[in-house]
Amino acid sequence: MELYLDSADINEIREVSKYGIVAGVTTTPTFMHRHGITDIDAAIVELSKMVDVIQIEALGSNADEIVQEAYRQEALGLDRAKTVYKIPVSLEGVKACKILTDQGFLVNVHLVYTLQQAYMAMNSGATYVCPLVGRLQDQGHDALALVQQCVDAVNYYGYNTKVMFSSVRNAEHVRNAINIGVHTVTVPWKIMKQLTENNFTTIGTKEFEQHTRLMMVKVSQALKKENPVAKATDTIADCLVKMTAGGFGAVTVVNGASEAIGIFTDGDLRRLIEAGGSIGDTLSSLELKKPKSIDADELLYKAQQIFSETKVDELVVTQNGKVVGMLDIQQLIE
Repeated sequence: MELYLDSADINEIREVSKYGIVAGVTTTPTFMHRHGITDIDAAIVELSKMVDVIQIEALGSNADEIVQEAYRQEALGLDRAKTVYKIPVSLEGVKACKILTDQGFLVNVHLVYTLQQAYMAMNSGATYVCPLVGRLQDQGHDALALVQQCVDAVNYYGYNTKVMFSSVRNAEHVRNAINIGVHTVTVPWKIMKQLTENNFTTIGTKEFEQHTRLMMVKVSQALKKENPVAKATDTIADCLVKMTAGGFGAVTVVNGASEAIGIFTDGDLRRLIEAGGSIGDTLSSLELKKPKSIDADELLYKAQQIFSETKVDELVVTQNGKVVGMLDIQQLIE
């Protein structure tokens, strides 16, 4: 099934072109008016250089005028093999379609609302026939049944016409198009961006990324620049400043050789306040817990095991016995 972008927004078209997933672009005078385009011919030429196939409007009050308009637009420098001329369905429209397709032009007969209209387009040699699903549903009609009938007619009678599912309003419409078996669907960028999205996919991807990180990244690579350390002579207030500055819930207490001799956590702070202590007290006045530590060259997987076994939230990171940083449990998933 061909995928077209339904747009006249230059920035959208540039963005979509990067992915290499669309067969071309369908556009309308309404789209161009919406984006403030006043020189339609110049816009068409610019768009034709950006995409493999462009589908543009060829308007006229009768078949001769429609044919003349197609030739006029082609004279702007458009490639006949890469340009589809969109013609609203009518008796004069299908007449113009027959003339143009006999002369090697590609034609999309659109604004189709009934199977009879689609049949006339197919019978006149239309390259595409284009029911407008969203608009039909807005009017209370069974648009999907019409599209299915169009596909069945092409398959049963062997018309060389592709059914284009258009006026797409949501991602469900694209699923409908696939299920019905249409040949082409044209989709706005805001809907196209949603087609690869699913919450379970997002969750699964994050899980894979997290597990890969645990097995591939060393503790030293996950450390923040801040190394929250304090000396036994520092006050609790000093510790709070260092904890806040580094975004940690603890500080490592070190001796003069930068070796860990204890750890002070936000839990210790709560217990100190409950016991009537003061933030002016020094760390030497407290009974500090021995910190849980890990070597900087270990993988995060090892850190996860230690966190799980010890139920602590921070690990002191050492290298050659000296404190080089602190690893918070939240850093495992960053």
